Amino acid sequence: MGKRDYSMLGPDAARAVDSGLAAAEWYHTDVPREEMKALMQRSDGPAIRDTILLFAAMIVFAGIGIALWPSWGSAPFWLAYGVLHGSAMDSRWHECSHGTAFKTRRYNDWLYQIASFCMVRNPVTWRWSHARHHTDTIIVGRDPEIVAMRPPALFRIFLNFFGILDAWGGWKRMLLNASGRLDPEEASYIPESEAPKVIRIARIWTAIYAATLALAIAMQSILPLMVIGLPRLYGAWHHVLTGLLQHAGLADNVLDHRLNSRTVYMNPVSRFIYWNMNYHVEHHMFPMVPYHQLPALHARIRHDLPAPNPSIWHAYREILPILRRQLAYHDDFLTRDLPPTARPYRTDLHQSALGGAAAAQDKATPNAVPAE
Repeated sequence: MGKRDYSMLGPDAARAVDSGLAAAEWYHTDVPREEMKALMQRSDGPAIRDTILLFAAMIVFAGIGIALWPSWGSAPFWLAYGVLHGSAMDSRWHECSHGTAFKTRRYNDWLYQIASFCMVRNPVTWRWSHARHHTDTIIVGRDPEIVAMRPPALFRIFLNFFGILDAWGGWKRMLLNASGRLDPEEASYIPESEAPKVIRIARIWTAIYAATLALAIAMQSILPLMVIGLPRLYGAWHHVLTGLLQHAGLADNVLDHRLNSRTVYMNPVSRFIYWNMNYHVEHHMFPMVPYHQLPALHARIRHDLPAPNPSIWHAYREILPILRRQLAYHDDFLTRDLPPTARPYRTDLHQSALGGAAAAQDKATPNAVPAE
């Protein structure tokens, strides 16, 4: 296939539509209707508990950080606050954009607005962007949220561990929207009727940042920016570390989430920060299942999925070699073994994308280790 054009307005976008990959029918593991209905049941309880814990921890860490400022003794507390602000809010933004975290809609909306501000992602723009990501997951030219491109931009990924490109891009887009304009790619998936909302929110955010910056200048201290703004930089590393695991090194332009998504077992702290999005094959197959039900969904359908990576480190040992190979051979990717109980990978609509799968399998040496 050669070098890909990831623009929403480029030739690969048109090719995806022409080949039937856009808004196509995806493979799903068979789950009886009654079981799926139970798994999709929403509840306020788990998300209220987790949200109280999240904000209480943020208040405590920021409060201690302010009290100890400017000594180096404040650094661990700012680092902890930063991860909750710049990484845990990523998963809250994600789940609340689906409207599944809480049963009560307004609770989802409230947390979604706060998380969007923390992550510098316009809540209107990104609701439409993420809907496209689920409709056309890792379809080149259609999915605006592809992180690990081919060839992989490793330096870009490294910079985003410190939020440098994503955050600055978010602030730049915020100012563009506040001026009354939309980026052309945004306009390709945002309905025209939604544009005024994008602009209004961008102007509110710009005012908040201006007030924070003015306070910092008046105090002659970056302390206000340690609470609003800078955490998006120094706290980004965890959401990049875990988010990269979702799809990196796997197939693109396919219609089976078992081929382009990855489930990874994680420690309890990372799972809290990530809000169970480590069950990522399951989430993409059934995005309306709430985060707190994903472990149960995983248990129900794991017979039909590749074995999950048993740890973050194990997953990176699988990913890094394939990313290095993709620097030289852009069509190289991992195909992971399915258990004997699984239905075969779906290949009926994407033979061109998987035509070299056997060769890619030999090169990639996929490593699917069953969970203990």
